[in-house]
Order: sequence, then structure tokens, then C-alpha cells
Amino acid sequence: MQNGVKGVILKNKGNNKGTMLEFTTGAEIIARAAVDAGCDFFAGYPITPASGILSAMMKMLPASGGIAIQGEDELASIGYCLGASSAGRKVMTATSGPGISLYSENIGFAQMAELPIVIVNVQRMGPATGGATTNAEGDVEFVRWVTSGGYPFIAFCPTNLEESYRLTCEAFNWAERLRTPVFLLTCKDLVMNMDTADVNGYKRPSVIARSPFVADDEAISFKPYAYSALSDVPPFAPIGGDILTRINTSVHDQNGMLTKKPEVCDKALRHLNEKIMAHAGELEYVSTDLEKGADTVIVAYGAAARTARETIAMARSSGKKMSLVIVHSLWPVPEAALKKAVGAHKKIIVPEHNLRQYVLEIKRLFPDKEIRSVNRIDGCLITPEGMTDKLCT
Repeated sequence: MQNGVKGVILKNKGNNKGTMLEFTTGAEIIARAAVDAGCDFFAGYPITPASGILSAMMKMLPASGGIAIQGEDELASIGYCLGASSAGRKVMTATSGPGISLYSENIGFAQMAELPIVIVNVQRMGPATGGATTNAEGDVEFVRWVTSGGYPFIAFCPTNLEESYRLTCEAFNWAERLRTPVFLLTCKDLVMNMDTADVNGYKRPSVIARSPFVADDEAISFKPYAYSALSDVPPFAPIGGDILTRINTSVHDQNGMLTKKPEVCDKALRHLNEKIMAHAGELEYVSTDLEKGADTVIVAYGAAARTARETIAMARSSGKKMSLVIVHSLWPVPEAALKKAVGAHKKIIVPEHNLRQYVLEIKRLFPDKEIRSVNRIDGCLITPEGMTDKLCT
């Protein structure tokens, strides 16, 4: 079964809870969640391992009244999305690491112009072309600092089909709430491989719709980037409507006019930071499986979190006490949730399919803990045995 083809649903009649098991791909689920979240425009260029999302959106969006475009390249694809977002559409694109490299300038465009967009990065082995059909999770820091300036981005990271559905919906909601690009950071194995999930486990949060500015007698005074507090999100007026608006990706004032006045630049740029960091507490998506009396806790994300779950089960079956913390919102770092979950544990294990990227944040948060990394960059997944070996050394 190819990516983008709807999966097989098997009814489990023996389960009183009415479980419906679906055998499908992450690409299918991300596309379905996007449509359910109100996405009505998609543009992308074929790139392994994200092509399945493009295929699925090309099938789903026209049927729901939306538009899906296969662009001539990555630059055109994200450009189409930003134009559609400017006109009031809810937009998504999907690519992999090389595509994010090409997207970077337009991601900065979206950040400065405050345009909502969901960007799916299906990670593969890098750098450059790397291994197009090889799993990796090496873009963790990349999506944090992908554009010039150093201002924050939001990045969610699912570990299975159910989470892929929910976090795709959350990505759209936060993009709309804060008028900002939001990343869904997944990987080849989670998107291309087929897996089984409970259809009833797909939890869709309440959909936040685009709320455009409504013209009135004072529309002439409309400011496309108006805010009082730095954390305010400006009202949105789509281009092509009754209100004259400006989109400016240079540093601009609240009217959208280019400026070099230091006091205006300071506020405009601090605003890009504050409108996200003011909501950092709400963006702390962390799940835990804590065991009383355990000295060791595994902090994991993405594909490595799947291995961590098995490692925990193996350890407990042999009588060892161990806890698990899974990070679903990588950026901004969920500091309060991590500190609460790690608590009195003495040893932290951080498995990653890269050369120690997120463990740097864990070390920053817990300088007094013993922290060990488990890493694999050869395209193969970390195994429970490999993680257990690290625990015992």
C-alpha cells in the first residue's frame, strides 16, 4: 500500500470499548488531521520521505473544497503557501531537511510578516542529500534556528499515529492564535511506515478558525501589525479585501512601513519573541510514566520515544524501577513540565537519532544530575537492548 492511500480499518468486536484499529501511514494521518483542522491550501514538492503527505493532500483537499498544488520546486511551494495565507487561507506544506534549507528565507518571511503556516519536516539522514530513504532526527536544532535573527519557533514532535493526528491539529491552532509558522517535526519511519492505531484515539482539539479584521467606518485607521503589549497578536486582514493592508518582511512599524528607528525596531523584534514566549507555559506538551522510587528517568522524543517505551517495559518486567518522560513540544523547551517530571530522579538518559542535540537543553536544565546520551546516526533505530546497555554502564 502506497503513502496517501487510505488505510485498512479492522473492527475489534471483542473489545467493549468499541476499538477500531486502523492500519495506515503517518502521511495519511497528518493529511487527514490537516483537513480536519481546517486546512484549505497545500503546496509542496515531491521529496522522500514527505511525498506521501503531498499525495494524500492532492486527493483530500479538492474533495473538501480546498486547493492542493505540486509546485515546480520547494521555493515556489512555500511561496504559494505564504501568498495563500496572506489571502486568508489556512495553509500547510511538507518537505524534508533539504527542503527546509530551501524554505529558510521564506520561513523568515512568514515570521516577520506574521503569516500563519504549518510546516511538516519529515526528517531523513543528512547533511545535504544525505540518505533520502534513511531515518534520522537531525533537524531538531535546525528548525529552532532555521532563519536569521534568532527568534523563537514552535515545534511539535509526535511519536505515533494518534499523536501525529493531535499535534497536526494543535500546530494549526497555534499558527492561527499567534500568527506564526509552526513546525511538525517528524521522521521517515513515522511517516512512511504503516502502523496500527485506534481510530478512537485520534483526538481533535477545538478548531481555531482564522478571525479576519472586519471593516467598519474606522477601517482607514487599520494597522496590519498593531499591538499594545509586546505579547499581543495583531488583527488579521487578508490581502484583496476591503481594507488596505501591507506585508513587509523588513523591520516595520505597526502600519507595515519600513523603519530604522531604534525604538521602533526594538519593540517590533521583541514582539516576535514575546508573542510566543508569553504562551510558553501553554505550549508544554509532555507525557509521563513515572514510577515511585525510581532513580533513573528516560527523557525522549520522536522515534526514540517508541524505543524508550519498550525499554521501560523490559526494565519493569525484570524488577527494575524506571520512569519515562516524552517531550511532544520540543520548542519552546517545556522547562516547567520537565523540571516537575524529572524531580528527584538522579540519572537521566536521553536517546536521540542525532549527535546529542536536545540533550544540551536537558543538561542546561539539570546541571546537578547525571546525564547520559544514547545516540545512533547510521540510519537504524535505537534498540531497547542498546538503551539498556547504556543504563547499566
